Amino acid sequence: MESALRIPLGTKLIETFGWLPGQGYVRLDLHLRRLERSARALGFACDRSAIGAKLAEFQGDVAMRCRLTLAADGTVEMVRAPMPPAQGRWVVQVADVRLDSSDPWLRHKTTNRALYDEARAAMPDGVDELIFLNERDEVCEGTITNVFVKTRDGKSLTPPLSSGLLPGIYREQQLEQGLCQEAVLTLDDLRQAKAITLGNSLRGEIAVDYQGPLAR
Repeated sequence: MESALRIPLGTKLIETFGWLPGQGYVRLDLHLRRLERSARALGFACDRSAIGAKLAEFQGDVAMRCRLTLAADGTVEMVRAPMPPAQGRWVVQVADVRLDSSDPWLRHKTTNRALYDEARAAMPDGVDELIFLNERDEVCEGTITNVFVKTRDGKSLTPPLSSGLLPGIYREQQLEQGLCQEAVLTLDDLRQAKAITLGNSLRGEIAVDYQGPLAR
């Protein structure tokens, strides 16, 4: 357990993933691996085998968005809803709020996410996502996505965890498959990129139009 981390009462771990007819859950093993890892770090009870068995009981004929929560005592809740329709390109700006790269909560997906929710609620009209920087002006992550940069020489880069971000499932899969590599990124890297994409497990890769920092 991360002894320096005070856990607010009622905090739950979250995993959000898709379910597709004929395919089942998308990237489920990676999601359960992260859930188990965070549960161990935070001292939550977690029976991965029982969770997997319970999930396997579901059957359906339409694509679903699945949101699983795990309480400290091991209680699991699952909410399913039809998969939201895919959007086109997202309009992205840089948030005027900074992340603290030393904040251990950034490493875990939990209900303790007021900063992200408040940032999303305050997004200007026409903006779909915000990218956070840290105290060193390094690129971190979006409110619900990880960030990927295609450089002029063809490299695909994503910020390292040391910059301050969630180890996203889509990001983890891309790294494991050798489709991208970690590198510290700055605003200059975003400006000079051949392309910027965002990604999460539910939506996959998202093309973006980058508009720079928010106007102050």
